[in-house]
Amino acid sequence: MATFVSDIIKVGASKLVVILSSLISSVITARFIGPEGNGLIASLVVYPSLFLTIGSLGIRQATTFFLGREIFSESQIKTAITQVWILTTTLSMVVCFFLIRYFSNVGDNIWLVFIALMPMPFGLYITYNSGIFLGKNDIGSYNKINWIPSVVITTLMVFFLIGLRKGVEGALWAAVGGPLSMFIILIFRNDFLSHLSLRFNWIIIKRMLNLGLVYATGLFVINLNYRIDVILLDILSTSHELGIYSKGAGITQYLWHIPMLLSTVVFARSVASKDKKQFSIKVAQLMRVSFVLISLASIVLFLCSEFLILTMYGIEFNGSILVLNLLLPGVLILTIFKVMNMDLAGKGRPWASLKAMIPALFINIILNIFLIPNYGAKGAAISSTFSYTFGGLTFMFVYCKETGMLLKDLWRFQKADFHFLFNRFK
Repeated sequence: MATFVSDIIKVGASKLVVILSSLISSVITARFIGPEGNGLIASLVVYPSLFLTIGSLGIRQATTFFLGREIFSESQIKTAITQVWILTTTLSMVVCFFLIRYFSNVGDNIWLVFIALMPMPFGLYITYNSGIFLGKNDIGSYNKINWIPSVVITTLMVFFLIGLRKGVEGALWAAVGGPLSMFIILIFRNDFLSHLSLRFNWIIIKRMLNLGLVYATGLFVINLNYRIDVILLDILSTSHELGIYSKGAGITQYLWHIPMLLSTVVFARSVASKDKKQFSIKVAQLMRVSFVLISLASIVLFLCSEFLILTMYGIEFNGSILVLNLLLPGVLILTIFKVMNMDLAGKGRPWASLKAMIPALFINIILNIFLIPNYGAKGAAISSTFSYTFGGLTFMFVYCKETGMLLKDLWRFQKADFHFLFNRFK
């Protein structure tokens, strides 16, 4: 079995490609579309990105759980998820179109709405099937699912925005190309076509949905907390303010690639782990390491925020500097949640996250409603930081209760916290 550290290195290489690709895409959209254009894109894609979480129904996590525990065969799972995908894609696109059309300030342009919805079926298919690779601990294949679409999107951004000067429409078409390319690869690579069937195994589908919906509910609340500021900025402010916010918030989210890197491997290993208590102790080590790394990265980002924003995006995005700096404390605290939630999810207890994230979401909504009308992007950043801080700290207590770990043990830094990175996770 591959070592834990080896898996982290593989995922890390993939994350690096994703980060570089998305950074290049972000710079291109800033330079060639400007704040208002970026705000328009953020408004158009916020519901589709949110519905990739809702529409996924937690199938990826349920697939990983059932395959990792060898409850169902790979063939049975492939057939079931293909059947669920057809239904959820149709339903998600219809509901998402309705939300953009009638609850967004950009819904009048039907053509742009149509293009914004196009990645959804491909993205859902990729999400569903990625759980198969995690369940088999095939981290290498899982990584390709992540970085190939990012590289394709960046390449198409260069073609449409720099080459053809297609503006917002070009950026949206580029976002279609990434998941479409991976969809085509998956269809033929893993012989998914042979699993298309009208024979429904309702026992498997029901069990996957029963567990998956619990994962999906938790993921929906978590992702809504990340995106509610964009939704409310679209309703209560201007495209310019939304564009300013999207660039500042986008940079802070790169910090989360560190805990996300660890969380992917943690989830896959937690599912298959025999000694749950010991594994949670090791996850606590991961959290402490992540917290230290993101603290250092946050300090560097704060000191370099003006240079980074103006160099990458230009003077038009000067307001994004303060947005970035206001978000950093919340992003740091939420690291606690980012790492440790995947351990509980891997143990089949994804509902635990709701105890922290539902109150955090309400805090975010209430503060945004009060602050955005007067402070725009800055108000959204303040709201998110309060919400993230509350969610991260509350989940820390939830995790200790669920695992039986003492709070003082969770934060007991040791030299071994960093030594373990070079040893095997048995």
